[in-house]
Amino acid sequence: MSTDTALVVIDVQESFRHRPYWSDADVPAFIDRLQRLVDAAKTAGVPILQVFHVDPEGAFSLESGHVRTLAPLVITPRAVFHKSRHSALVGSGLGVWLTEHGIRNLLITGIRAEQCCETTTRHASDSGYAVDFVSDATLTFAMTDRTGREWSAAEIKARTELVLEGRFARIIDADTAIASLSLRKAA
Repeated sequence: MSTDTALVVIDVQESFRHRPYWSDADVPAFIDRLQRLVDAAKTAGVPILQVFHVDPEGAFSLESGHVRTLAPLVITPRAVFHKSRHSALVGSGLGVWLTEHGIRNLLITGIRAEQCCETTTRHASDSGYAVDFVSDATLTFAMTDRTGREWSAAEIKARTELVLEGRFARIIDADTAIASLSLRKAA
């Protein structure tokens, strides 16, 4: 099946379990939604592209053994890319792959919603892609700002949705994305 849409799974990797801010609190629901979306994309013949963040040292280094799919997600990507920047479109080869395969629409998912997922969304939009930010198939963690205020993961995701919606992406949930993929398969 020919498609101009791809599911991009950003930084859903074991490396994060080794960060001090890691929390399991939202992981089961995130994995459930992302797995259903991955399965729907596979069934619809939509390419699934997996991006891993790689650093020279630490939990994000290839040598660490943690640059692998976050368990228990099961994914068979069409292509895998490594990035060392926030945007998955910088230096990874992803943009070349998308162009070569005629992809113009992206479903963005992954970890962390407000960092690599948001940055990739902005970059993709500015590069001419239509982007659906599948917000409930992104994950993030609480953060403390420079004044000492702690922002919950929910607050950070709400802020991310606010700044992306209508400017850089359409904000959708996994059920909407799955329904769209199901319609694509039926067509």
